[in-house]
Amino acid sequence: MNAAPSTSGEPKKLRWGLIATGRIARKFAEELPSSHTGELVAVGSRSPEAAEKFAADFGGVRAHGSYAALLADPDVQAVYISPPHPAHLEWVERAAAAGKHILCEKPLTLRLADTQRAIAAARAGGVCLMEAFMYRCHPQTDRIATLLADGAIGRLLLIRAAFCFDRAFDPAHRLFNRALGGGGILDIGCYPVSYSRRMAGAALGRPFAEPEQFKAVGHRLAATGVDDYAAAVATFPGDVVAELCCGTTLRREVAVRLHGEAGWIDVPAPYHPGGWDGADTFTLHRAGRDPEIVRSETTQKLYALEADALAHAVAAGAREVPAMTFADSLGNAAVLDDWLAQVGVSYD
Repeated sequence: MNAAPSTSGEPKKLRWGLIATGRIARKFAEELPSSHTGELVAVGSRSPEAAEKFAADFGGVRAHGSYAALLADPDVQAVYISPPHPAHLEWVERAAAAGKHILCEKPLTLRLADTQRAIAAARAGGVCLMEAFMYRCHPQTDRIATLLADGAIGRLLLIRAAFCFDRAFDPAHRLFNRALGGGGILDIGCYPVSYSRRMAGAALGRPFAEPEQFKAVGHRLAATGVDDYAAAVATFPGDVVAELCCGTTLRREVAVRLHGEAGWIDVPAPYHPGGWDGADTFTLHRAGRDPEIVRSETTQKLYALEADALAHAVAAGAREVPAMTFADSLGNAAVLDDWLAQVGVSYD
């Protein structure tokens, strides 16, 4: 299943199949053509009609009327998994058993124990697995991490990270439906957690860091049992404090600010840089200097960047991707477990 290196220095094209046909799967299919390493060859849906309709919008793509049929397609080398969260574990395990490399939407699973199972399945199947935090593959993220590591704003003191939007309550919608893995912490709180862990680690010269303390509060919807807005304070090694916020019914920004002893960095589009109309710049404020607007150049779309990250790992014979390693996914899952428990949300 590995994609062999080509004479151009890029891996040969990795042939992708999609498990699910929702909005995110469509976005992946639309952006994959800007990848240097991937091509879409098949799509699978629980509905044959949905698969056919989706495939018709992307010429030359085969339609499969079930996820299992897609995994049985010998031409598919890698799969992008994006059904509702509770289905992730099953299809990661089945894809791994079928020998397919895996890019699975965040959160990888509902809980830490299941994330451990997903990783074990990938190892047993000899396939590469990545949790799809696409911002981790964008050059903006590494640029900011390098600035922190180099002390551009002095010692990092405080991280303020939020991911919020305001959606009208609908008990049937996946964001509010416990059976579909609803709730803001799991769906979008994973981003501030992941981002703060990445940047707290960068300040220490590490790929990521784990909080030494984590205190959380939140509002749980009585009607469905999931959270709709929540906040947390994490303390990382080096006395770095992170204020985290997420909300599915909350009118607040999607942004990050990193405060240091000698300045700060404003990141207006931390989780979707350059994508979904997000800004591809951030602003560096340093004491005694004019603010500096920094652009991270790339001609590729966000989903293409993460597809390429997986493909390069596959070509190298690796089982995990440097941008989001197994240890990183496990650490994120552990923090999410803690946050959910403190707010009183359970998916058991």
